[in-house]
Amino acid sequence: MKRAFVVISSAVLAAVLMASALAAASDDQTARYQRVADRLVKAYNAQDAAAFRADFNKVMADFLTPDKTRQLFTGLQAQFGAIKGLGEPLIGAQNDCVFPVQLERGALDMRITLDGSNQIAGLFFAPPEPRTPVLERNKTALMLPGRGEWLVFWGGDTQEQNQHHGTPNQRYAFDLLMADKDGNTHKGTGQANEDYYAFGKEVLAPAAGEVTDVISGVRDNRPGSMNPYSALGNAVIIRHSADEVSVLAHLKLGSARVNVGDRVEAGQVIGLCGNSGNSSEPHIHYHLQQTPIVQDGRGIKCHFARLRVMREGKSDVRDDYSPVKGDHVENAAQ
Repeated sequence: MKRAFVVISSAVLAAVLMASALAAASDDQTARYQRVADRLVKAYNAQDAAAFRADFNKVMADFLTPDKTRQLFTGLQAQFGAIKGLGEPLIGAQNDCVFPVQLERGALDMRITLDGSNQIAGLFFAPPEPRTPVLERNKTALMLPGRGEWLVFWGGDTQEQNQHHGTPNQRYAFDLLMADKDGNTHKGTGQANEDYYAFGKEVLAPAAGEVTDVISGVRDNRPGSMNPYSALGNAVIIRHSADEVSVLAHLKLGSARVNVGDRVEAGQVIGLCGNSGNSSEPHIHYHLQQTPIVQDGRGIKCHFARLRVMREGKSDVRDDYSPVKGDHVENAAQ
């Protein structure tokens, strides 16, 4: 649990960020946050502390007491005045939501976190941060981040095709596995990582760029046992342009071959496929987002420059293709 107060100029704004059980992301997520935010704005402008606190869960209500709520009102009103309106909400990767708030004498960001019962578990006011624009699709030419043939286990634009779809930064993510001609991803019993065809395979930079982050030291899981406490596991993050950043996750323990600040080229080996983090079997997790700050990311749809695509016994080469669940894909010669 983390509690904090934020000082903006001389005004003290109450702020609290609290851990909570969060509801799963869904298509109506923005709407549920909008309803809560609208009630907060109405209560704030009416200076109604009871109404402002009506959506708090118990932990939040115990911390932001009626007296503290009135102090919040006093500080905000003295410096900024009434709230004139809310901007477009931005759902975060941690299932929270940020609203740009326009007040009579300035602007703030209001971050709200809801628990599984749609009650407020976190409320935070801060100076506004500029929003990085999100591309509809990649503008940098990308190659598949692995050699040989890979099975797209998750990938596509719907929840049915892609379990990542409800998470904003991973909306267009891919989980890439290796499989034999019978569709098996492992030999033997599959009880050891070494049984899996993908384990230890080289992971490639999908395009040239600068390494912004390297996560290492996370143990590989036993197959079937996942580690949500270090969700990415061992990972490498590469910035290709100001608003295109690749996230490659679940690498093998000790396999990262790059460091923060390194310049990499397309196709360069950056690590080995592993089973670390929130992963049930060895695979490459890959997605593209607009910022190297993973939790603030918004997913960008990826079209790979040139792939050989195999599906239902047919094989062809496709340029500028975005794979979907069930495709078997490999980089094709340019």
